[in-house]
Amino acid sequence: MSDLDAQLLAAHDARDHAALIGLYAQAATAAPDLDTACFFLTHAYVFALEQGDTRATALRAQLVHHGRETAD
Repeated sequence: MSDLDAQLLAAHDARDHAALIGLYAQAATAAPDLDTACFFLTHAYVFALEQGDTRATALRAQLVHHGRETAD
């Protein structure tokens, strides 16, 4: 298990949604392919929306850029 995997599991166990946003975004950056990256971006985006976090805008923009979300 990688350090990032361990951090994600610990953040889930702690219900630290703010940390999960950053960790899932980091996982997207490290992903081996676009589908996996967008999977992680989607998780980060959902947690950001739930928390009212300002990072939601940038995460959504990335999903739009990759055709995984529609533009307004």
